[in-house]
Amino acid sequence: MTNRLYPSLLFFRDRFVQAAAMYDGTTLYHSELQQTIDDYAAFITDEKNQRLWSDLKAGDIEEFHPLIRQLRDTSAHCVAIMEKYRALNMLRDGDGTHAYFHHIEASIEKEFGSFTVTADSKVLLIGSGSFPMTPLLIAKRTGAEVTGIDIDSEAVELGKQVVDRLGPKLPIRLENLPLEQLHDIGKFSHIIFSSTVPVKYALLGWLYDAVRPDVIVAMRYGDGLKALFNYPMKSVDEHKWQLSETVVRPGHVFDVALYRKTLAPSYVGGTAI
Repeated sequence: MTNRLYPSLLFFRDRFVQAAAMYDGTTLYHSELQQTIDDYAAFITDEKNQRLWSDLKAGDIEEFHPLIRQLRDTSAHCVAIMEKYRALNMLRDGDGTHAYFHHIEASIEKEFGSFTVTADSKVLLIGSGSFPMTPLLIAKRTGAEVTGIDIDSEAVELGKQVVDRLGPKLPIRLENLPLEQLHDIGKFSHIIFSSTVPVKYALLGWLYDAVRPDVIVAMRYGDGLKALFNYPMKSVDEHKWQLSETVVRPGHVFDVALYRKTLAPSYVGGTAI
């Protein structure tokens, strides 16, 4: 591999693998992982690096595939660990913010593009993590009721403590369960998938029969070089879902695809209308 990105990708892969192995439930190695994620976010959003990636030939990208998978999986795992560090730090002695989280917080402002969240909205976040900034910011700014789910029990317990500290009166509920076990799925008007949920498009397919007709789904994703830090956009069954809008943010680590249900035509007297 002669592409100039390759040594950097190997370097970041090794740093993520090492950082993941060092997590012990404390904040002892917080600073090392924080610096790695911040450096990687800067690398991914650098326009020069994005041009180098776009210059790769199909055969080069094919050669990259094992490394892409490793980077995507290990960086997603490390983001989850980083949220645990941030939650533990905040609960102990204040909030330890860093650059990666600013990317997410800035993206929340335009999460649903032209589809507005109001106080009457019911919002679901799939993959809420240990530091549920999306539920906190949406509930605080709009008054909407927000539910977050995550299959990591440690993350949900930390998330509940963070919400109790930062927004105890906000309408936020966090649950440790898979999407398929959420009993009130049909009430949500807006659904957000975290960019680091690997099976998000499989879950989108399952959602079709479970959600209300007017639901808006915001799928956080990354394509191109951003796909090394996020799970990418995939094609969908157009009989179920239609891509309604994309929110592309060049300086941020992920973009957002907005989907609406494909509704069957209504029939009156045997005639489609």
